[in-house]
Amino acid sequence: MPAIPETLRSFVAVLVTGGSSGLGKAYLEHAAKENPRAWFCNFSRTKPAINLSELNLRHIPCDLEKSSEVARAAAEALAWLRESVPAGRVLLINNSGFGSYGRFPAPSLDHQLAMVDLNVRAPVQLAGLLLPELKARGGAIINVASTAAFQPTTYMATYGATKAFLLHWSLALNEELRGSGLRALAVCPGPTTTNFFQRAGMQPGTAPDSLSMTCDAVVTQTWRALAAGRAQVVTGWKNKVLTALSSKVPKPLAARGSAVVLKKFRLKQAGAK
Repeated sequence: MPAIPETLRSFVAVLVTGGSSGLGKAYLEHAAKENPRAWFCNFSRTKPAINLSELNLRHIPCDLEKSSEVARAAAEALAWLRESVPAGRVLLINNSGFGSYGRFPAPSLDHQLAMVDLNVRAPVQLAGLLLPELKARGGAIINVASTAAFQPTTYMATYGATKAFLLHWSLALNEELRGSGLRALAVCPGPTTTNFFQRAGMQPGTAPDSLSMTCDAVVTQTWRALAAGRAQVVTGWKNKVLTALSSKVPKPLAARGSAVVLKKFRLKQAGAK
């Protein structure tokens, strides 16, 4: 199995969605440290504040929740790849996403639809538009799903469903790409130390500390899975156990169980106020 540095250095370019903060920023920073000569591209509203000297970073400002913005950003990225980036393998990381907590459609239907746009349509659209260039160059597509992809997530119904789509789409896409020089990897982290819970309307500390992982730990396990040629990775051994168990439970029962667990999160928040 190739080492992580060797794997990352095999890419001439790394493209990340949502690289301005959280997990996306960690992917950019780690890749840049291992492969400082690579060309980097970030798709998000704001430019990443990364303290790495001489980093060759192209920031393409865009709202990934809007199809027209994704199309424009993809066209700009394609022009950049063809005109500026030398021949070689490319890594695309579809990282952007958000969730929400509450009874559907809280906090609003627009919020739920924006979640579907960002979590589902944006990675499919971006990968589809870039696919001819990625196939011509070779490389990999990483799609950041979630442990929520393995069961219905009551009170986070839309979020869990979007991540289930992303997981299954990634696995099927990887099979379709077999032998093409391009492959896909689905990354399924559990609770991670980002601003996810805040945006989802949940208080910090909602998830048990015993299940939480740092962005650095998730990124490191992603690189290991990429180096090993895997199609899926659940980060953290506790998350691996939980997803394996939840996958074997009948879906209606899993939905009832998630309702009990996630309702406790809301009660925990209420008690903290």
